[in-house]
Order: sequence, then C-alpha cells, then structure tokens
Amino acid sequence: MTAKKAPARAAAPATAKSAAKAPARRGSAAKTPATARKVKAAPAKKAPAAPVPATPADEPELVQLLTPEGVRVPHPEYDRWVEDITADELRGFYRDMVLTRRFDAEATSLQRQGELGLWPSLLGQEAAQIGSGRALRPDDYVFPTYREHGVAWCRGVDPTLLLGMFRGVNNGGWDPTSNNFHLYTIVIGSQALHATGYAMGIGLDGADSAVVAYFGDGASSQGDVAEAFTFSAVYNAPTLFFCQNNQWAISEPTERQTRVPLYQRARGYGFPGVRVDGNDVLAVLAVTRAALAHIRSGQGPMLVEAFTYRMGAHTTSDDPTRYRADDERQAWEAKDPIERLRAHLLAEGLADEAFFASLEEESEAMGRSVREAIRAMPDPDRLAIFENAYADGSSLVDEERAQFEEYQASFADVSAGEGE
Repeated sequence: MTAKKAPARAAAPATAKSAAKAPARRGSAAKTPATARKVKAAPAKKAPAAPVPATPADEPELVQLLTPEGVRVPHPEYDRWVEDITADELRGFYRDMVLTRRFDAEATSLQRQGELGLWPSLLGQEAAQIGSGRALRPDDYVFPTYREHGVAWCRGVDPTLLLGMFRGVNNGGWDPTSNNFHLYTIVIGSQALHATGYAMGIGLDGADSAVVAYFGDGASSQGDVAEAFTFSAVYNAPTLFFCQNNQWAISEPTERQTRVPLYQRARGYGFPGVRVDGNDVLAVLAVTRAALAHIRSGQGPMLVEAFTYRMGAHTTSDDPTRYRADDERQAWEAKDPIERLRAHLLAEGLADEAFFASLEEESEAMGRSVREAIRAMPDPDRLAIFENAYADGSSLVDEERAQFEEYQASFADVSAGEGE
C-alpha cells in the first residue's frame, strides 16, 4: 500500500533582510525579495464535522393511546390489541404502578438510612414495565437488568426478595424457574446474550414461548446487545428486545449514543422495531402484545423502544442535578405515567375517590411491610453458593459442599473451646 504524502506545512513569512541573505539556487537567477511579492498562506484545516443528531422534526411518531392528559386517542394498528381490556384491568394497571412506585420509594429511603448498599430507582418508568409485564404469558421467560422492579411485580416475585441483593445477603433471593424471571444482571447488556441463547433453545424445542430481554439506552451501545441482535436475527430466535430509553445512560444523553432513533437499529439486523410512548401503559401493553404475536408466529425477533424518562437518579450513588437541567425533568413530570392513567380513569368514570383512598391505605401497608422485612432479613446462607450450579446435581459439588460444611464447623468448635 502506498504511503500517504504528508500535507505541506505553511511557509514562515520571510522578511527583506532574510531574503537578501539567502543564496540564490545553483543554476537559477536570483529571486525577487519576498517583500516585493505576496506569499499565499496555506488554507487552515477544517475540524471534522460532528454527527448531526436528529432534530425533533425528524423524530418518528410514537405509538400512543393515552395522551399525557389521559385522553384516549385511536390508533389504526394497535387499538385491536387492547379492545378486550376491562375497567377492572385498567384499575389493576393503576394499582400495579402505584404499589410499584411505593415499593421503589421505600427502597430508596431505606438506602438513605443505611439499610441497603445501593438502589436503582424505576421512578418514571412504571408504565413501560407494567404495560410490558402484563402482556406476557406465564411460560414466557424474562431476562431483566437491575431496574425491572415493576416487571418482577408482574411476574409474581415478592418485592422484598429484590432487596436482598442490594443489602448484600444474597445474589437474588428468588428462584428464577418459579416465575420465569431471571436474577438481576448488573453487567450492562450481558443479559441480551443470555436471553438470545435461551430463545434459541426454545426455538429448537418447537415451543411458542417468547423470551424478553430488558435493557436500556445505555446498554444499546454495548457489543453484547449487537451480538444478541445478530444471533437472534440469523437463528430466527423468539426474542423480544425491550429497550427502555429513559434518555440518560447515567450522565450520557441518548444523542451521544445514536444518530438514529434506537428502534430503527433493528432494521439493520433484518427484523422490525417500533417506538412506543413509554409513559402510556395502555400503548405499551398493545405494542408488546403485538410484538409477542409476531414472535410466536415464527417471524423471529423484534425490538420495542419504550420512550420514557428516568425521573430520579441512575442509582442512589448518582446526582442527576450535576448533568441535566431541572426544566427537562419538570417537562417529563407533566407526562407522569401514573397521573396520566388516573386522569383517564376519572374522566371516564372508571374509578371513584373510594378506590383511590383504598389504594392509598394498601400503599401505606406495603411501605410498613417492606420496612419490617428489610430489617428482619437473615444473614446469608453460606451453603447457597453450591445451589443451582448444575441442572441435575454433581458429585463434585456435593463433595465440595461437605468440605465447606466441615470447615465452617471448625470455627464453632474453636468458639466452644474459648468459652470453656
């Protein structure tokens, strides 16, 4: 390969004195002094143009069924996916979001009191999680990140079990096979590959279950997610990639991570994507149901981008006031998912003040139970590290467990001797 020629440097401006001293080149006439002629300066190098983010006019339209004011708006493609929803179910979605937010608020408060080492809040993302979680069947399998408290609620996981990992007493206090809800994944984006592998296995079994990989806009920049997209597409795996675009990957805004709307990335891998108003629980339910039907019909993976907002901090170790404007947060608070559904229920006469008062009492009771449960959590079970290592057990693991038990018992013998 031919080496590129280095660009010529701009010549230093000459003076009459230096020009007079400079000897004439051999075999050529003496040159005219530099002061008597004009020296053309080298053109300044242009800085590389930064990628131009999509302007609001370029942004695609969201799938929306409830406006921020709670008004039901028709949608030609997605109305049919929620036409069976009853008033009881709408009130149930509202209850889900209220109790999930209350649990989240209690956990945040407990962390501030030193009861938890860390807590990742879902504040503002309740509709994205409840809407998608309620669209799933019991036989579907979920691979969450570390913020899917609302999805865990929909899968029937006891909320207090979510706290154990953040208190440091376990690595996830629930059995993933009981609710088809995998343990929380801290490594950003890695669960997308786990979900893809599991989905490929379901495809080989010939089942019509779906696998959901939850991740955020920050994880969309990870190589694991790109690899998961590739494998799911090539092997036609029944994977639903559910991206909660909450606008911030800690302190990095979405426009620093992508030049196109995230849902459009699916097109490059050969499968469809759709963007939904992530603060509209009804729209999220409809879009997720439609995506799951697409997947169950054998058409391969799909990407859903829930366009929402993280109203709180990334975790309790984060201070969002250092990198985002308060007016941005206030603008999104006007689109609060819970207030949106409340307004709809009231406007349509689907709930009265007695319903909301009863739910407030239930919320208070839940707060008390969470506070009591966290302080009553036992110390970690040391032998739990040997559980679930193999599907059918292992003689080697059994031997290691016995050795570890003997080792732990030796400390009890020493303590007893000291007491004597």
